[in-house]
Amino acid sequence: MGGQTETGDDPCALMVAILRSRYGFADEPVLEAMRRVRRDRFIPESGRLSADPFGDYPVQIGWGQTVSQPFIVACMTSWLLVRPGMRVLEIGTGSGYQAAILAELGAEVHTVERIPELADWARRVLVAEGYARVSVHLGDGYGGWPAAAPYEGILLACAPLSVPDTLFAQLAEGGRLVAPVGSEVQQLIRVRRCGSFLGEERGIGVRFVPMVPAGRPA
Repeated sequence: MGGQTETGDDPCALMVAILRSRYGFADEPVLEAMRRVRRDRFIPESGRLSADPFGDYPVQIGWGQTVSQPFIVACMTSWLLVRPGMRVLEIGTGSGYQAAILAELGAEVHTVERIPELADWARRVLVAEGYARVSVHLGDGYGGWPAAAPYEGILLACAPLSVPDTLFAQLAEGGRLVAPVGSEVQQLIRVRRCGSFLGEERGIGVRFVPMVPAGRPA
């Protein structure tokens, strides 16, 4: 998987160095995964021409969507507490970059995208970059992907007003769900299932595209 080398001009390594120095981010497995996944390969040419793929900001990937700022990818991935063999559901595949980070950490990844062109793009680039075992599904994120449930981790890369009960129902005992929630003002939340109890923690403020049903314009 991946393929970055330990060189001083490695843009992924420089991106990771910014996460360390600017934010004090210190989750070493997540940093190593982000060093190994070639972020620029997951951004269409139009996005690479309009912005630095490794910059500390979101980048346009077409169809009104973006790939998240590296710091936000790092935070959400770290909060999910990914471990090898863990089954993870991602809602909002986008370019496939977040799914690749999860796979690089050893997760079994199922990811759902509502836009057919983006789902096709993500499948192609994930295979090309060595992540062919990531399962990309075209569908409605509000329904999750029950065929592979339960999931030990669920990550939303788009913001609902509130997390759908259908996703909580697919969360395994002890599993964690990380999502941005809200409309104009959004906040990361992490929910952990313990029996019938869903314990919630709140994190940083964020800005994501809204979560909308498949077939409906954003």
